[in-house]
Amino acid sequence: MKQEELDTQETSAGAAASPRHQGLPMWARDVLFSLAVSIFIITFLFQPVKVEGTSMLPRLENHDRLFINKFAYHFEKIERGDVVVFYYPLDTKKSYIKRIIALPGDDLRIDDGQVYVNGTMVQEPYVPPQYRDDRSLQETTIPPGEYFVMGDHRSISSDSRDFGPVPRKLIYGKAAFIYWPAADVGVVH
Repeated sequence: MKQEELDTQETSAGAAASPRHQGLPMWARDVLFSLAVSIFIITFLFQPVKVEGTSMLPRLENHDRLFINKFAYHFEKIERGDVVVFYYPLDTKKSYIKRIIALPGDDLRIDDGQVYVNGTMVQEPYVPPQYRDDRSLQETTIPPGEYFVMGDHRSISSDSRDFGPVPRKLIYGKAAFIYWPAADVGVVH
């Protein structure tokens, strides 16, 4: 007897006798399983967020939707150049998204908009000329456990130049992937 015939005979023998039809319907079990996996992923791994504002232009635009990796910094170090999401130090009910410019212990100086870390001029291809500004900051050493962050649209960004370095405990995710709008889909660099 072919497998197809066996399946047909089981179905015609009556659904009540088949173990596949006892308990929760299969579709309900699948929905519950999918829901549980989704909750796990959103709670512990990736979280969808919406960008509000233009301080990260040109890569991140107002109302872009992206996934942040909430798990990344449990296994890897925060690196200079990472785009991170953190609780705003002056009001932890708000979240900000900015780029890591300097790490704990780094010496940082900004001269007429040009960033220097540990005495070396930082190349910043993510900041187009039209988004640069001419703000300066005296040389400072980033305290242990804190990170200096800046927006890519320097002329309008409220960042560590205004509110100071961000404590590590306030950084809760790394920007990973833009999923909407379709024209901007891609990895965040």
